[in-house]
Amino acid sequence: MKRILVCEDEDAIRDFVVINLERSGYTVVDVSCGEDALRVFEEQHGDFDIALLDIMMPGIDGFEVCKKLREKSSTIGIIMLTAKTQEMDKVRGLMLGADDYVAKPFSPSELVARVDAIYRRVNMMVNQPQQIKTIVSGPFELNPKSRILSKNGAPIDLTQVEYQIMEMFLKNQNIALDRTQILNQIWGDNYYGDVKIVDVNIRRLRMKVEDEPSSPKYIQTIWGFGYKWSNGN
Repeated sequence: MKRILVCEDEDAIRDFVVINLERSGYTVVDVSCGEDALRVFEEQHGDFDIALLDIMMPGIDGFEVCKKLREKSSTIGIIMLTAKTQEMDKVRGLMLGADDYVAKPFSPSELVARVDAIYRRVNMMVNQPQQIKTIVSGPFELNPKSRILSKNGAPIDLTQVEYQIMEMFLKNQNIALDRTQILNQIWGDNYYGDVKIVDVNIRRLRMKVEDEPSSPKYIQTIWGFGYKWSNGN
């Protein structure tokens, strides 16, 4: 079952989203506020593949719901609903652990395409057989079987997107990867959104793996191109 939690306080938008997702084969649980989203998530033991969260809601807003859901699950896909002009809201949501955002107004095809892309990633991460071989780079060790990245033996808490980016980096050490290459590998060839989503996730990942995120030595920027992983030597 493809299960999705929809949290949107505007009835017309919520009904529009629910109808189109159900037509596309998703089982939808919809709520109108952040408090209900967190309650339902707990009551159903986190049994959701994706959460679709509006940002602007009374009471607990979408940012707080995103943060709390990400604390409870590193595998659930989270998509934020934003206004087109709210650029900083998009960045903030991604920094809190969201996987993607959809700007209002959006078409049914765009909405379903973005949800499908996240679902494919979640499903692949949960169900695909993993390589057993551990990848080592400097103080880092990535174990594909347990899906844990550790630094100097201490585990680092990663979202599914961050894990996939790290896996891509460690399999391509000292190789410059352009932003589009990373975007296509992680988000899919048919991703509707902006390539800047790569930069935001790299910023978030640096905060977790670098000793000094403002002066990174592992995830290096290749100006005008993309990024490269160095083992720090």
